[in-house]
This record gives sequence, C-alpha cells and structure tokens, in this order.
Amino acid sequence: MTGSKIIYLVIAVGICLLAGYIGSYYTTPEIPTWYASLQKPDLTPPSWVFGPVWTVLYILMGFSLYLIIQSGLKNPEVKVALVLFMSQLVLNVVWSFLFFGRHSTFYGFLAIVLLWALLLCTIIQVFRFAFGAALLLMPVLVWTTFAAVLNYLIMMLNPASFGITF
Repeated sequence: MTGSKIIYLVIAVGICLLAGYIGSYYTTPEIPTWYASLQKPDLTPPSWVFGPVWTVLYILMGFSLYLIIQSGLKNPEVKVALVLFMSQLVLNVVWSFLFFGRHSTFYGFLAIVLLWALLLCTIIQVFRFAFGAALLLMPVLVWTTFAAVLNYLIMMLNPASFGITF
C-alpha cells in the first residue's frame, strides 16, 4: 500500500470514528443517569458492551468508506454511494442526539429505522461496484437491526420517554 493510500485509509477511518465520537458526546453522560433509569428488556447487553462494539463498527465503516473511495470518485455509482454512506453516518449521530441527548425513545426509534433503511440502500448500492466494502457494512446492519429492536422495546417499556426534553 502506497503512502497516499494509507493517508486515505486513515482519513476514512478517522471520519467514521469522529462520527462515533460526536455521538458519544450525547451518549456517555446519559448512560449512568437517564439510560440507567429506563426499564429495559432482558436482551439488553450490559452498558459497557456498546462502546467497544460501536468502535469496531465505526472502524469497519471506515475501511468500507476507503474501499468505496478507491473505486473511483468520477464513477456516478460511487458518488451515489458516498451520499448514502455519509447520510447514514450523520444519522448515526442524529440517533444518539435524539435518543440519549433529548431522551426521546420515539424520535430515536424513527431515526434508527431511517438509519437502517439508509444502511441497506448503501449496502445495495456499494455491492454493485465494491463487494468487499458492502460486506464490511453487513455487521453494521446486523447491529443496527438489534439496536432498533432494543430501541423499540425500551420505547414500549417507557411510554413517558416518547417526547423530546430540552
């Protein structure tokens, strides 16, 4: 791998980790307080699991982003994939903001459903020209599916948390 490719890889992974870091800004302070006070279903993992899992997933997203970019920025299919990819990355942060930052399980659920759909569209688009990049996004889709189910169940167990607090 040449020096410039390494730089692109580091930037791609860095962009994704930055999104995770921004999301954690809303998440981390709420885990021992608001999140701890919620009723949660039995399938809820311990809180410490989420940080390492999301870190690995953001790194996988970064490698996927790198492979997408390496497929050629002049390719119209790559451009569509990049718009979808960046949209789902932003929506990851929006979910953290709504669910944790604004204590809204309902709006968080709406965001994660949209996130799931964008992720699926991204995978389908990327599959057309970069199979490896699409494959790297599959664990993200699986975990997002689990997170959406968890969000839904928490929402149902905590009807008072539907709205947005300011």
